[in-house]
Amino acid sequence: MRPVELVDVEGVRWVPDSPSGVAALVLAGSSGRVDSARAELLARHGVLAESIRWFGGAGQNEGPWEIALELFLERVDDLARSCDRVVVLGTSFGSEAALLTGVHSPHVSAVAAFAPSDVVWAGVRPDGSLASHWTLGGTPLPYVDLVDDWEPDTDPPPAFLGHYEASRDRFPEALSAAAIPVEHIDQVLLVAGGDDQVWPSQTMADAITARRDEQGLETMLVLEPDAGHRTVLPGEPLAAGGMRMRRGGTPAADSRLGAAAWSQLSALL
Repeated sequence: MRPVELVDVEGVRWVPDSPSGVAALVLAGSSGRVDSARAELLARHGVLAESIRWFGGAGQNEGPWEIALELFLERVDDLARSCDRVVVLGTSFGSEAALLTGVHSPHVSAVAAFAPSDVVWAGVRPDGSLASHWTLGGTPLPYVDLVDDWEPDTDPPPAFLGHYEASRDRFPEALSAAAIPVEHIDQVLLVAGGDDQVWPSQTMADAITARRDEQGLETMLVLEPDAGHRTVLPGEPLAAGGMRMRRGGTPAADSRLGAAAWSQLSALL
């Protein structure tokens, strides 16, 4: 197994010693970072796995606003040239990108969304203005606004769960317009913690499942009531980075969620 630095974008591709014919694109959340550890973990199991920086790098936006989905679609196209199946894994904001990539790419066989969102959310520019997280063909995708009068009710670091819940309550029409059409993805795995303090990932996972149920599609759903925003897969180090915030859960609960998720993820891979 060996790492290969990518050329066209900041990132790394882990090449397994015994390839299984499956590739994976791994996308981190609000840090936008290269999640090399998760990609390496997958490569140990025969997966050609890569992770890329999707904001904050050279030539990229400073934060998660108006990111071109073509960035992810092109990575999937490249992986598909050397593998039979491509799976996209995304966490938090990265789950939006993963699900949308699964919707718009014919090469994606499955999506694994950790702490998922059922909608496209607003990104906050440095000047405080809002914009869609994503664009496609240069056009921003419809998104759900964030209420501007919300204040955290916890001591620092803040828990943003209430902000997203208030925004969902105040903009119900936007929820429909910004919904990710997950019925266009063949296989979906959702992983959520019931103590997520960043956003209502279990509520949003239920919404994704319900939308797929309406079309007669099965969805793999893994829940752990005491886990938080981050999932720790077996053999994976504790994640670091991203915005300073309360994420909920405990190391033990987050690892239990990861162990339960791994059995389902293995099936996709």
